[in-house]
Amino acid sequence: MRLRIAHSTTYRYEPAATGVIQILRMTPGSHDGQYVAEWQIDVSTDSRLHVHQDAFGNVTHVLTEGAIADLTISVEGLIETHDTGGVLRGTDERFPPSLFLRTTPLTQVNPPMATFSRELRSESEADVLGFLHALMLQINDHMTFDEDPTNSGTSAVEAFGLKRGVCQDYAHIFIACARSGGVPARFISGHFLRSDGMVHQQAGHAWAEAFVPDLGWIGFDPANAICTTDAHARVAVGLDYLGAAPVRGTRYGGGMETLTVAVKVDQAGRQGQSQNQS
Repeated sequence: MRLRIAHSTTYRYEPAATGVIQILRMTPGSHDGQYVAEWQIDVSTDSRLHVHQDAFGNVTHVLTEGAIADLTISVEGLIETHDTGGVLRGTDERFPPSLFLRTTPLTQVNPPMATFSRELRSESEADVLGFLHALMLQINDHMTFDEDPTNSGTSAVEAFGLKRGVCQDYAHIFIACARSGGVPARFISGHFLRSDGMVHQQAGHAWAEAFVPDLGWIGFDPANAICTTDAHARVAVGLDYLGAAPVRGTRYGGGMETLTVAVKVDQAGRQGQSQNQS
């Protein structure tokens, strides 16, 4: 599948900020099942982008700017994908899977979540893949997609208690419960082509990968209750959202900050419509 992706993030500061530093993880890499045919990144200022790879191998750009009132960061490109049945191969794995058993503040479990995970794990103690599939489906059943009650700092515990959230929250709950069951899991940021023809989104997409012995890393998308397919374009990996966020940084001075995000994911050559959720 050929996915045409455009993603822009605009910040407005009133009054102007005296300085801005942003770390961008908006550039995907190629691996088995995903080939980046075209990709470019642009900013609305004359700032130079310093590019490197972070500890997990994500392509990272660092932007530093002085006094500024408006800043737009845009990426656009074409990614060719192939369905691998959710199995990830050909990536630069810099750490052993056991690192991804590490808990973070966003991926902790409370007693109800630990019980939730333990009951599913005991039903398929010798079947890690079965446990993960069951976990994905149970989270999808437990949660209702809702953009209002959560934000980028909402933890898995909070979202699980609310029973509501967005794809990031579904992923955090899956990761927290998988780790609680002894299975390494990690957060993935990227993009997803919807099957209903809706192409305009208010944010990128998020899912999880979990490590299965003899198979390797497998992609699980609990928000859609599917393993990853050629409709998923993988961009960045982290222990949680903070390590894979498309844009993360800080500003100095200034007053109110307004953030606007626009994403378009379409199959090359296909006509699309507007949508209001990722």
